[in-house]
Amino acid sequence: MPSKVSCLYVLTVVCWASALWYLSISRPTSSYVSQLSAPARKTPKAHKSNATTTFGNIRTRPLNPHAFDFIINEPKKCETNVPFLVILITTTHKEFDARQAIRETWGDESTFSDLRIITLFLLGRSTDVVLNQMVEQESEIFHDIVVEDFIDSYHNLTLKTLMGMRWVATFCNQAKYVMKTDSDIFVNMDNLVYKLLKPATKPRRRYFTGYVINGGPIRDMRSKWYMPRDLYPESKYPPFCSGTGYVFSADVAELIYKTSLHTRLLHLEDVYVGVCLRKLGIHPYQNSGFNHWKMAYSLCRYRRVITVHQISPEEMHRIWNDMTSKKHLKC
Repeated sequence: MPSKVSCLYVLTVVCWASALWYLSISRPTSSYVSQLSAPARKTPKAHKSNATTTFGNIRTRPLNPHAFDFIINEPKKCETNVPFLVILITTTHKEFDARQAIRETWGDESTFSDLRIITLFLLGRSTDVVLNQMVEQESEIFHDIVVEDFIDSYHNLTLKTLMGMRWVATFCNQAKYVMKTDSDIFVNMDNLVYKLLKPATKPRRRYFTGYVINGGPIRDMRSKWYMPRDLYPESKYPPFCSGTGYVFSADVAELIYKTSLHTRLLHLEDVYVGVCLRKLGIHPYQNSGFNHWKMAYSLCRYRRVITVHQISPEEMHRIWNDMTSKKHLKC
């Protein structure tokens, strides 16, 4: 007959096993951070969310930490040759055609033989395992995708943009300029590089430009741009550049990222960047070449602008081919 000690031992083991099983199935998961089921390349953590973050000689203890690991990263993009311009393009998993059209047109990194241009597509993590696997395979081919471990959604667009700022500050802080844009934007690269940024001139610092908007929060809950009063109580936004496309000197990437660590998040990405700029004392410059609307195509009209919104992959190819093959024509 078993002794009382052995029975007590068996009972203890059973209780511990039951407790561990219960914890394994009931542990809560965050709506932002969780593990991918799809295989992913592992990269070193850039920082710990509960530690002091350091950039250069500046130290700041995060109050609003950007606590997301890179699932896919390209940390060596800038190691061999410092780029003149880094282009950060926010996209979603299903927009492969748009990414490919950009790679083959204005986002082609070999467009300028005398300047180093880097193009990166920014994504979060999809809730669809298959889409994550497809993006992983795409990344293995093109090496131009960066993904962090937060859910990819419209309301997390701010996190996606901050990821781009963090990437530049961490892996490419010697770049001269950065452009943030979307995957349905056509960019006139000649105007962007030679007329706006002017590689032959001394690089600017604390510089930010685009289509500047001076507006206030929309309180209508039916609006895509609805802003709750408890989230942003002020009646006016600080001046901000339309998120469809803006350009800034690379030093601003680090400044915005650092500022975001102790600035309450807003889901409207371009407004949030404007809030960070106000804290930094940086006023965005208005540039009429940045268009945040759809513009009917005309070769001469598109030659005068920097960005055009709502361009499909098919249109992107047609416009690019037209502009590159008819450079000899005068307007």
